[in-house]
Amino acid sequence: MFRSIRIDAVLIQAVIAGALSFAHLHDLAEAAGQSGWKAWAYPVSVDLLLVAAWRRLRGARRDRSAWTWFVIALVASLGANVATAGLLDLANVPAWLRILVAGWPALAFLGGTLLVHQPTEPAAAPDPAPVIDRPDVADEGPEITPAEPVPALLEAPAPSPVVPPALVDHARKVATEHRTRTGTDIDTATLRARLGIPEDLAGAIVAQLA
Repeated sequence: MFRSIRIDAVLIQAVIAGALSFAHLHDLAEAAGQSGWKAWAYPVSVDLLLVAAWRRLRGARRDRSAWTWFVIALVASLGANVATAGLLDLANVPAWLRILVAGWPALAFLGGTLLVHQPTEPAAAPDPAPVIDRPDVADEGPEITPAEPVPALLEAPAPSPVVPPALVDHARKVATEHRTRTGTDIDTATLRARLGIPEDLAGAIVAQLA
């Protein structure tokens, strides 16, 4: 296991930055009245929230909630680094900072819970392929020539396509959105263009939606 770990400049830099940030958070928490093990728990809480938000962002880049908690944890970490750089008198910490430090555990717990238990939106599944019960190619067999053409057979209409219920439900949503946007019912040509389906299948769906 240890052979797979490669020591390079980036890894050393990450260890140094993490240790310094950890120490700054500890010093700020201790100056704000959190002594003993409590002061050491604050850096762990900030880093865990930062890691949880980052893992969430890796799976969903457009997740606003994950971005919000990532920024909150990042501000808490950077704020401690800046505050302990001489810009804040650690011997006389203001009351508002004590309140923020004291309220951080509840805020971090809320953020961690939302990041873990909030479901990830699944990727939109492609529209199901329409199922058309119409044989395009006849079975090969002996060719039979009728004595006389039968008009009833020659003029028989094509069978109506079988429309899957899932496709009808999806088309109903598209029709509702079209009616809301334009104030008119959707026609066969528009539905065919929106769903990318054959014209006869679109006409059958429009007939069902009427």
